[in-house]
Amino acid sequence: MQRVVVAYSGGADSTFLLKVAVDALGRDNALAVTAKSETYTSSELRGAVKNAKKIGARHIVISTNELNNPQFIKNPRDRCYYCKQELFSRLKKIAKKENMKFVIDASNIDDLKDYRPGAKAKKELGAQSPLQEAGFSKADIRRFSKKLGLATWDKPAMACLASRIPYGENIKPDTLRRIEKAEACLNRLGFRHARVRCHGNIARIEVPSEDISKLTKFQIRIEIIKKLKAFGFMYVALDLQGYRTGSLNEAIS
Repeated sequence: MQRVVVAYSGGADSTFLLKVAVDALGRDNALAVTAKSETYTSSELRGAVKNAKKIGARHIVISTNELNNPQFIKNPRDRCYYCKQELFSRLKKIAKKENMKFVIDASNIDDLKDYRPGAKAKKELGAQSPLQEAGFSKADIRRFSKKLGLATWDKPAMACLASRIPYGENIKPDTLRRIEKAEACLNRLGFRHARVRCHGNIARIEVPSEDISKLTKFQIRIEIIKKLKAFGFMYVALDLQGYRTGSLNEAIS
């Protein structure tokens, strides 16, 4: 590929891809670009900057404006298409300006099993997914990331905050901030893998099955209820099925 722009979120997949791109092509030939927006948490941004620096990669942060797009705000089933369309359009322009031949992202073969409307935008704009093309699974990425000494090897998956809102419900800035605060609260209490799905004034919490008993301990439960109500939720519920990525897609399957 010679020269690439890497769509870099700072997660396990994109950090591994960036590390390999820098190692294979050299620092001058791999540019990491992180998109800052209201759907991306401030803690994730800080982590992305920190890990890009550790790798020694060239890294820039741009601002995207999904909430200026009425189609995105309406939150249809293909919401991710509009987000990725803006992202890859911006990355394509950066690639042209920097004389980079390719725009790449860190999709893997496991992503092919889930509903991913953003893949359509990626295809339309000519972006490529080297890890997917090479047959890498999420487990492969974690295994090789650990071998390379990347701190993100066991980092929990972190989809954009809009993925916590059921399709058809408008996406609003205050809702996104409420979700971000609620998940940060759970993280501080020791729940690394946690989602707060927002159903109007109801917070539906997902944690791994093995963490459910911990979450239901009296003091922790009271703390979570207190905090989440302070953030604007009226009811706080626990999903007994446990944490799973893309659970809101179950409603359309």
